[in-house]
Amino acid sequence: MAWLEPVTLSGLHARLEPLSRDHLEGLCDATRDGALWQLWYTAVPSPEGMAAEIERRLGLQAQGVMLPWTVFDAAGRIVGMSTYMNVDATHCRVEIGSTWYAASAQRSPLNTQCKRLLLAHAFDTLQCIAVEFRTHRLNLQSRRAIERLGAQLDGMLRAHQISPNGTLRDTAVYSITATEWPTVRAHLDWQLARPR
Repeated sequence: MAWLEPVTLSGLHARLEPLSRDHLEGLCDATRDGALWQLWYTAVPSPEGMAAEIERRLGLQAQGVMLPWTVFDAAGRIVGMSTYMNVDATHCRVEIGSTWYAASAQRSPLNTQCKRLLLAHAFDTLQCIAVEFRTHRLNLQSRRAIERLGAQLDGMLRAHQISPNGTLRDTAVYSITATEWPTVRAHLDWQLARPR
């Protein structure tokens, strides 16, 4: 786990703190904002399942294969979760995934800020050669958000997973490479600085 150490990442529109059991109540409130667990094409924990999800993520962190964060908005309110997952320390790669935000935080600068912080930490601190993103082929909102970051579509993993409702998930795989990072960083900085 020496390569991945829990760290707080802060920006103007969001703060990511290492996931803690103390965040349970705020995360339950955030997932209720939009009844996110009812979306069929993604896996967001229900309020009743939040404690188990926190334990799952912390267990994977202890194994060195995940680094989970709780997402706070600019006002200091818990609004979601994000993680480095599918960690490959040998080849210096991570996936940014298992991300969800309360409905009231969506379509705001928060996601751009979170991804800017996570990408900067991955490329500038951890010296990653690539950062990956994955989402359901039919999760068009997530796919457009990933594409707005500047990530490139690597391809589609067809019949990649069995969803909780029994349907097969085709997974869209995107990435940003270290050589692309300076351009992506400039683009994200521009998005965050432009008037709204």
